[in-house]
Amino acid sequence: MGRSRAAMTMHATPPVLGLPGASDDLSGRLSDGLARVDALLTEVVDHDDPFIAGASAHLVEAGGKRFRPLLTLLAAELGDGINDDVVRAAAGVELTHLASLYHDDVMDEADVRRGVASVNAAYDNSTAILVGDLLFGKASELVAGLGAEAVLIQAQTFVRLCSGQIRDDRACPDGVDPVDYYLGVLADKTGVLIATAGRYGAMFSGGTPESIEIMRSYGEKVGVAFQLADDLIDIASDADASGKTPGTDLREGVDTLAVLRFRAMADPASTADARLLELLGSDLTDDAALAETLGLLRAHPALTLAREETYAVARDAQALLDPLPDSDAKAALQALALSVVDRVG
Repeated sequence: MGRSRAAMTMHATPPVLGLPGASDDLSGRLSDGLARVDALLTEVVDHDDPFIAGASAHLVEAGGKRFRPLLTLLAAELGDGINDDVVRAAAGVELTHLASLYHDDVMDEADVRRGVASVNAAYDNSTAILVGDLLFGKASELVAGLGAEAVLIQAQTFVRLCSGQIRDDRACPDGVDPVDYYLGVLADKTGVLIATAGRYGAMFSGGTPESIEIMRSYGEKVGVAFQLADDLIDIASDADASGKTPGTDLREGVDTLAVLRFRAMADPASTADARLLELLGSDLTDDAALAETLGLLRAHPALTLAREETYAVARDAQALLDPLPDSDAKAALQALALSVVDRVG
């Protein structure tokens, strides 16, 4: 789950995540695996009722980065490689992600997702909610074929997804460090599903218990880094470069890491800091006020600090891979951790 910025742009999702560090052989196996995942997704979302079939397939057909299933397939390289169970697990993870997007778009009143009309816009909110529920059910059906442990992991993942989204919509409680709270929200609403993607890949390819745990921990760190990078893009990038209209979080009153760091280090005696504090407390749906806020925030050291912290999370993810033997898959995983934040370098 996560805040959708699709309502603010008519651009398709940019292909920002390739797979640096992968050999030709590895890339070929992963491409073949993703084709199998896509074929299974198309089969699973089909329905006897044409209306339900169309609404269910809406985002599957729109494409996307397929980042989560890619990680499942890549993690399988740490074991005996991609097999039918790995493909089924990868499809289950992607369906869970897609279902969450249906709900997100209703919550965010989104108009566009992945370059096409969001389901709530193309149909209506009730349809989007119910089809999202249907896809969660379809994901559970897929995972049920993998055994009781996989079902338990799926359920625990779903609970954390929902709790992260609930906490994301609430202010940080009194007495709790705002940065710790925010990072905890990101770990739940974004990190946990990516963690499950990596965990499943190692599990269903015959990976060792150690590699399974490494992929779970690695995936969660990469998920947090991924969302932190998106938050930075929302501040630092222009719409032409990122495909997203900047400042959406600011418009919605969401304090991401750069804003939280600014609030902690702001000097009220500084004219620029005082003005930025004033703007952050105002209505930023006004275009002129938003543009001024973005300009001041982009020039503030807090943005550099947030970028450095984002890279640090990615490097932490890389370090978790150290116990694994050297391989093409390990090299690709190491590169992948940095690639999710190099988008904002």
